[in-house]
Amino acid sequence: MKTLKDAAIGETVTVKRIHGEGALKRRIMDMGITKGTEIFVRKVAPLGDPMELTLRGYELSLRRADCELIEVEE
Repeated sequence: MKTLKDAAIGETVTVKRIHGEGALKRRIMDMGITKGTEIFVRKVAPLGDPMELTLRGYELSLRRADCELIEVEE
């Protein structure tokens, strides 16, 4: 299982599934990360957290802990 946390800089991935429950899952989905969404990994902070992503025409910074809950495919 590949998660968004494992995606390389410059890679475009598609959301396959979101793990987690309740408010956490709802928060991720409210940010526009839903099944089938394409996400481009723009860059990663020098210490590895957070990741800067481009999806649905906007930029989003997301913590690696949250990225670990998002299952993706290439």
